[in-house]
Amino acid sequence: MQRLFVHRCSNFVLLLCALLPAAAFAQQSSTPLQPRAAVTQPAAAPPVSPEVAQAEAAIVKSDWKAADAELAPWLAAHPADARAFFDAGYVADAENRLDDAAALYRRAVEADPQSFEAHVSLGLLLARQGKPDDARPELAAATALDAGDAGPAVKARAWRALARIDRATDPSQASSDLLEALKLSPETLDDTLLAAGLADDASQYEVAEAAYRRVLAKDPKSPAANAGIAHLLIARKQFADAETMLRSALEQAPGDPALTAQLATVLAAQNKAEALPLLQKLHADHPEDAAISRMLAEVLAESGDAAGSDKLYAALLAKDPNDDALLIGHGQNLIRLLKNAEAFTVFDKATQLDPANPDGWSGLAFSASKTGQPAITLHALTMRSKYIEDNPSTYFLWALAYDTLHDKAAAATYYHHFLDSAAGKFPNQEWQARQRLIVLEKKP
Repeated sequence: MQRLFVHRCSNFVLLLCALLPAAAFAQQSSTPLQPRAAVTQPAAAPPVSPEVAQAEAAIVKSDWKAADAELAPWLAAHPADARAFFDAGYVADAENRLDDAAALYRRAVEADPQSFEAHVSLGLLLARQGKPDDARPELAAATALDAGDAGPAVKARAWRALARIDRATDPSQASSDLLEALKLSPETLDDTLLAAGLADDASQYEVAEAAYRRVLAKDPKSPAANAGIAHLLIARKQFADAETMLRSALEQAPGDPALTAQLATVLAAQNKAEALPLLQKLHADHPEDAAISRMLAEVLAESGDAAGSDKLYAALLAKDPNDDALLIGHGQNLIRLLKNAEAFTVFDKATQLDPANPDGWSGLAFSASKTGQPAITLHALTMRSKYIEDNPSTYFLWALAYDTLHDKAAAATYYHHFLDSAAGKFPNQEWQARQRLIVLEKKP
């Protein structure tokens, strides 16, 4: 009976979108800006100390230890030297000491707020670290400054990084950012992919597909473009076509996580058993990827392994306890595990976090019914009906709740709705409904 009322909330396309940015769209280069010593300094630039000049000569040779040995004592004695702080940040960046690099770039910005190089390097670094809110103001500041020796190509990098950051919150601004970049440097395949992604986000699927295919015309093996086309096919529910394309793409890029996740998506959508082992391997290879963990949790739940699924949900909720989608998945597993009182608490929290999610109200209605709270059941069903139509499961819950509250007329009405819609699919509940109707409609 419990599966009758557990609303299936699997939405693999939405989960997949969380994976795509890392593989379907090229990221900004992780290479720091070119060291100052490798470019010609303007005649009006202030003189460079021998220590900093030697450090920059070492940087050109990628001799990071020698550069650091010159810069560390110099900066200790000259805490306002913006150029030296930038050079030290460059060294830390090149050595992958990212937190140190960010701190040093910040010192360079503080010492010289007009330093284009410091702003853009700090912004690009923060973007690579997954800190878009911190990265954006630095990149925006860089785009308003004279790029100087760094040149228009580097300013274009700043605009492109802004476009990728703005895509998540302001697609229109992201498009404007990309146009600014294209004013400064020629269009690249990455730009075409980003434009395709923006069109995809705006549900302009024909525009997105055309852009993805322009990339494939130049690079048929492009995992990003193939992932983009597959995403469009999945959105259109053309799962068989998507499967064929993804298998071919994975032959060209074996093990690509985004393509593999998409293949798992279409296999699951077609109820193919291959989806589960594929996701389990993907999760084993990327245990910290939350999107993959979510997908695996859903497939495990649908396959009947509620306990295994819930271990994944518990781990995800430990990091993000207020994610209503995770709470709903967790609550559904609790119902499957017959832990209805715990499920009620979880669904109650989920509906408070997102009152517009009908899955939360479905779970709350069922768990309230199982824990003997008919008034809450009716409230949850009323809220659910604002967003989605009733089905045999909810009709039965309506009937049980009114029956428990001794509202005979309403209970009988909903038992009839249930029987009309169930059409023999739920024999045990249909028998119960008929028996209750005999009692409720018995004339005195």
